[in-house]
Amino acid sequence: MRKVLAAKLHGIHVTEANLHYHGSITLDPDHCQEAGILPMEFVEIWNKNSGARISTYVIFGSRGSRCCILNGAAARTCQAGDQIIVCSSTYVDETRLVQLRPKILSFDRDNHVTDRLTYLVTPEPSGHYCFEIVGESGDIKPIPLRAVESN
Repeated sequence: MRKVLAAKLHGIHVTEANLHYHGSITLDPDHCQEAGILPMEFVEIWNKNSGARISTYVIFGSRGSRCCILNGAAARTCQAGDQIIVCSSTYVDETRLVQLRPKILSFDRDNHVTDRLTYLVTPEPSGHYCFEIVGESGDIKPIPLRAVESN
């Protein structure tokens, strides 16, 4: 079994950090349900501002609120306004990898969804895998490549 990405909220902004609430991350159920994240599901959180990485579980806030609230100890890792990435994962047998269709939502400053993507893995005849990012209209998005420096 391999641990792989199941869903991602990319670039969602923290709306509040509440140190004195029970630990978790509170998210808008509309965002979670569209991406495929469940209440009480454990997620990884990566703070794009500070680089902090934590793991906690999801609780649902008010529907339509666009909230992203870090609670309890998690509140020490993020401040209101920080941009974070929230990822859920699943375990699959490698043979089932090509059946996954993780949903990725991207956000603006007010936590409105600006982009909806799907990650696809397809087998190649050689036995290797091909990875693609597909937009809402079925268009293939380019994958950024880092320039390789020669010595």
